[in-house]
Amino acid sequence: MASWPSSKSIRAEWRGAAALALLLTPLPAAAHSFGRIYNLPVPFWLYAYGAAAALLLSFLIAGYFATAPRAAAMAAAPSHSCDGLRAALRRWQLPMGLRGLALLCLLLCMLSGYIGVRDSYRNFNMTCFWIVFVLGFAYLTALIGDLYALVNPWQTLAALIGRVWPRYWRGRHAYPAPAAYWPAVVLYMGFIWVELFGNTRPWSLAAWLSLYTAINLIAVGLVGARDWFRYGELFSVFMRLIAKMAPIDYVPGRHLRLRKPFSGLLETPASHWSLLVFVLFMLSSTAFDGLRATVAWYRVFWGDASGWFTQWFGQSPIYLYVQLRPWYLAYESLCMLLSPFLYLAVYLLFIVLTRWLGGRRHSVRELAFSFAYSLLPIALVYHVTHYYTLLLTQGVKIVSLLSDPFGYGWNLFGTAGRFRAPFLPDLGTVWHTQVGLILFGHIVSVWIAHTEALRLYPSRGRALLSQLPMLVLMVLFTTAGLWILAQPIQGR
Repeated sequence: MASWPSSKSIRAEWRGAAALALLLTPLPAAAHSFGRIYNLPVPFWLYAYGAAAALLLSFLIAGYFATAPRAAAMAAAPSHSCDGLRAALRRWQLPMGLRGLALLCLLLCMLSGYIGVRDSYRNFNMTCFWIVFVLGFAYLTALIGDLYALVNPWQTLAALIGRVWPRYWRGRHAYPAPAAYWPAVVLYMGFIWVELFGNTRPWSLAAWLSLYTAINLIAVGLVGARDWFRYGELFSVFMRLIAKMAPIDYVPGRHLRLRKPFSGLLETPASHWSLLVFVLFMLSSTAFDGLRATVAWYRVFWGDASGWFTQWFGQSPIYLYVQLRPWYLAYESLCMLLSPFLYLAVYLLFIVLTRWLGGRRHSVRELAFSFAYSLLPIALVYHVTHYYTLLLTQGVKIVSLLSDPFGYGWNLFGTAGRFRAPFLPDLGTVWHTQVGLILFGHIVSVWIAHTEALRLYPSRGRALLSQLPMLVLMVLFTTAGLWILAQPIQGR
């Protein structure tokens, strides 16, 4: 701004015009749009009505075909043991090799961030961590189970320290029971804040990973590896929840077996309020990321719909864009942190209605925990629909980055020139894929919730009646999810 004339009026007009243009322009979402407008082939309300009708139909089908014995059979569905395969893989030293590879990737992410080029697209760590791990590995977990429990690089680091210092692995203090999963919730919120507002670059990502590594190693020394990686380490909790939907049930050192897809959601209920909040934040953080990219969201603050800011500052906040930008960051951060508790309030309202219609046989707490995992398919498809295109546009570049992780112009494995150009799918295909995934996730959630209701209530009619509030909640989630997705791509 130093090159512009010093006149305050000129600067104010320029800032106001620029901000106003920003406000009135259809904004592309940072992580799930393509920077150009796509006009929906039919009005949005048709998609909303169609999705609601599909959910209602699936609810009626579930109510007609699902019975208490079938629900019990699905929850206790027999699994096919693959322990022979697990033993063979262990003999081939595959688990040890995967642990070593995961630890190498973590160390390379930190090293390349510190000494590599500052270009985010040419540095290995940005693509490896944000795209391959946070997105790709999470989606892989939904297919093959909790592989992260085996390859967790922070657990591997702690185990290496434990070999030299055995007491370190066991910890100095017992894990406090009231803490439950709250440390994972706090770290998850911090992680999302860094993702959305941290403006990370290779060096800062390396610094954040170093800090997170230090937190994990200190926590293991305090409360022990077993409890920390069960309750406190955010990716352990995150991947374990996603793995409940996988057709492969894998617990390192215990078993490897096949099961019906999504049947893991019915095995046990949520065990604590903190775990329920974690699940709800999986939903709300993704929805918030999409919502904050819409014109409607920007207008709430910068358009001053209430008129309070104009009265307070003496002029519209859009003309004070530069001065108010830090306050807007604080406002968005607060909204993000409060989002899971807002979702919790809405969720509990519908749970209270479920209890009332179900005959009050169970407490609100019991019902809230019992139906918590039925939200996980929605959380997964929200995540996939918002971010999966990044795997096509940026994730494929990991092949070339492996040969040149620091951006120095190397070609270690002969792949430096491979897949540099992103795959750009047709926007119509992307939109209808998103609609299909959103609808699929909600239908699965309706089915899981109804199956759980059949286990909780004695009669089929009472179970069906109790699920009417959950059906309404699913319709609201579906409509809101589709609306958020449609805003950045369909224009004003």
